[in-house]
Amino acid sequence: MKRNHQRVLEAIFSRPVPGGIRWADIEALFVELGAEVSEREGSRVGVKLFGEARVFHRPHPSPETDKGAVTSIRKWLEEHGVKP
Repeated sequence: MKRNHQRVLEAIFSRPVPGGIRWADIEALFVELGAEVSEREGSRVGVKLFGEARVFHRPHPSPETDKGAVTSIRKWLEEHGVKP
């Protein structure tokens, strides 16, 4: 895993939950983990990973992901044994 992806993974798992992780970095991490990322309606993004499909909302106008989405992503990664 590239250093940038490792940094994003560490940020997702940091406490307290950070609210300033760029969505593009999270998408890149998903791809690094083997995900298929697809555009959906509006600002929705489909992510197929671990044999599951999830839909996330791409933040706008700011590129930073909110704390609730980061928490959701952390739980999903933890459920499948992905940790920093």
